[in-house]
Amino acid sequence: MGYNWINRNLKWLYILPALVFVLVMMLFPIAYTLWISFYEWSMSAITPPAFVGFDNYTSMFKDERFLDSVFNTFYFTIVALAAEMVLGLAIAVLFNRTFKGKNIAKTLFLLPMVATPVAMGLVWMLIYEPTIGAANTILKSIGLEPQLYLASMTQVIPSLIVVDVWQWTPMVALILMAGLSTLPTDPYESADVDGASAWQKFVHITLPLLKPTIIIALMLRLIDVLKTFDIIYATTQGGPNFKSETLNIYGYVLGFQYFKLGSASALLVIFFLIVMALTLALIWTKKRLEAEG
Repeated sequence: MGYNWINRNLKWLYILPALVFVLVMMLFPIAYTLWISFYEWSMSAITPPAFVGFDNYTSMFKDERFLDSVFNTFYFTIVALAAEMVLGLAIAVLFNRTFKGKNIAKTLFLLPMVATPVAMGLVWMLIYEPTIGAANTILKSIGLEPQLYLASMTQVIPSLIVVDVWQWTPMVALILMAGLSTLPTDPYESADVDGASAWQKFVHITLPLLKPTIIIALMLRLIDVLKTFDIIYATTQGGPNFKSETLNIYGYVLGFQYFKLGSASALLVIFFLIVMALTLALIWTKKRLEAEG
């Protein structure tokens, strides 16, 4: 009896270690964070957690620094994501053509993606350095005024967006190149017979057929851009004057600098719900496009 049961359920026994690992390493931290978010617990004082209900959540929406971090997160995400999608699509279409030196150009283009974000953040800190950095050196050479970049409250997020776009546009282009390679050739042959221009073929054939792949690239990058921590922390740590402080950075500050674990957990739960809502919206959009197609 025992042998027959094992034989019938062998496929589940094979995946049991992985399932247990996922439950322990992913679901338990999420559940524990949710539990802590209903308590006031400061590690700066040796006191047990005190249950406060939804106070941590309500106080978040009264905290101007939290509201500013929400704005900074969406500002950074929307602009970086839009730039990466547009540039990634343009580069994917370019590399989908045949030209001399294509393989070398593709290899060089993908190099930023393989570097660690912290290392790239430190490199861009040197580039943005106001006095001897390469960025201001170039501006001075063409007669323009030097800029403060990461030290400016108005330029810091655009400067960080440039770093993110530079590093992760290759990933978007790589996904879209894979999608372009699977498109059927029949519609293009028919369009050539009808005398369609390259732009007409792109708008009326390439884009509609590539929509599911674009949604996948958008979803992957959306999750990553929303969660961006390493580049920002390595370069500005949320400064100057909290102007580049995103939800991830503020959550880290609350938990590991101010030791307000309850407030930090509430912030991360809110952040988790935002990421989940946007991801589910993209998944729903993708399924709807597939159903219509």
